[in-house]
Amino acid sequence: MTFPKGFLWGGATAANQFEGGWNEGGKGPGVPDHIRGGTVSAPRLWDKEIDHDVYYPSHQAVDFYHFYEEDIRLYGEMGFKCFRLSVNWSRIYPNGDELEPNQEGLDFYHKVFAECKKYNIEPLVTISHYELPWGLSVKYNGWTGREVIDCFVRYATTLFNEYKDEVKYWLTFNEINIGAQAMGRIMSLGMQGEDGKPMFKMEETPEEASDRFTALHHQFVASAKAVVIGHEINPEFKIGLMIAGSMVYPLTCNPLDVKESQNKMNMNNWFCGDVQVRGHYPYYAKRYFADNNITVRMEPGDEEILAKGTVDFYSFSYYMSSTATVDKEKIAKMGNMFAGIPNPYLKASDWGWQIDPEGLRIYLNDVYGRYEIPLMIVENGLGANDVRAEDGGFHDDYRINYLRDHIKAMEEAIEDGVELMGYTMWGCTDLVSASTGEMKKRYGFVYVDRDNDGNGDFHREKKDSFFWYKKVIESNGADLD
Repeated sequence: MTFPKGFLWGGATAANQFEGGWNEGGKGPGVPDHIRGGTVSAPRLWDKEIDHDVYYPSHQAVDFYHFYEEDIRLYGEMGFKCFRLSVNWSRIYPNGDELEPNQEGLDFYHKVFAECKKYNIEPLVTISHYELPWGLSVKYNGWTGREVIDCFVRYATTLFNEYKDEVKYWLTFNEINIGAQAMGRIMSLGMQGEDGKPMFKMEETPEEASDRFTALHHQFVASAKAVVIGHEINPEFKIGLMIAGSMVYPLTCNPLDVKESQNKMNMNNWFCGDVQVRGHYPYYAKRYFADNNITVRMEPGDEEILAKGTVDFYSFSYYMSSTATVDKEKIAKMGNMFAGIPNPYLKASDWGWQIDPEGLRIYLNDVYGRYEIPLMIVENGLGANDVRAEDGGFHDDYRINYLRDHIKAMEEAIEDGVELMGYTMWGCTDLVSASTGEMKKRYGFVYVDRDNDGNGDFHREKKDSFFWYKKVIESNGADLD
């Protein structure tokens, strides 16, 4: 058997895209609760004041808050070994800076973890998954304020103590490297944006970039402090980082394209991993900061904190690969900012994300060769417009084919010698797309009756991929037919 005994097969979600109940149980507003829905051609807008005549997808999402028992039962039926979810920070600390947690919020997750235990499912908990409390965004301009470090450490410590006997696997921040890109200012770092403007800001001044990298540095420090405290509370905890993983190939064999792809791999992938696994800023970051007139505001002792708080394992999302070039004409025609410049050797999804399972094998080898610590794929999946067939079912063979090819790539990487501990496919139950705010872009094994405008009764239905994935787990990856 290629896949090791105890391999953590499962699925992944995020509270702001999945949970709903945005103002129930003592929860305060989070940054996502101020972001409207959208599409690829109509980007998501960001509002400083919530307009009650406007639909905000995170407010109800797909209502895991009320459907958690049914959802986890379905995961148990599929045979999940692991369920990745996030705790909604503002459900525990409504404004983010309180000294005492909200007990009703703590109780909710106790109930969720009890359901997981009922089906022998290990929870994998992301402490912060694009869910900064609104109060911290307003008061400190999100992670720009160093004060947020202490707020996060208090929050993480509360979770570690409260669930020390219920949760073994933890991730500090979701896709922390999104904060290394201008588009991550609001979504990842919780910084304030321009009212009524798109949440993804692609251009910024050196001063704005300095604020952003300072905010990211504060996340590094907060993560490192949390890792140390978590291991003190329970030495059995396994605490990892989480990266938005992507291979970046040179578009041509022009050496300048090769160097450009190396630059993008460095700052888009390796930078955050190097800090959190190796415990220090990498050499190439100094040149990048100098070339872009960026100043990262650090304090004495930060380097020692980073060195002490390195992670136990490296986890990442993987959906696609991209290419890099210095050809200005091709860059100008880039189009979808998530997809990058098209690779002529690959096909793409309906949303323009290029499908590259071989890239997953390459990425796994590159990451493991770089760090030599256990790896876990905690997001991977195909966003598609699933349409009900005439017989009433959802026949998502395209999703099965996508997942099969990526699981085969995982199998090859394990044969290569990579230490892979688990795989949690993204959006195991349909949920709201983070990038576009759509429900139309579905990922799940389980269909949810909800549309882009917030219509639907939330009922759940199994797709064909539900039964296929059940068979994959039962065979520990041996039966992919």
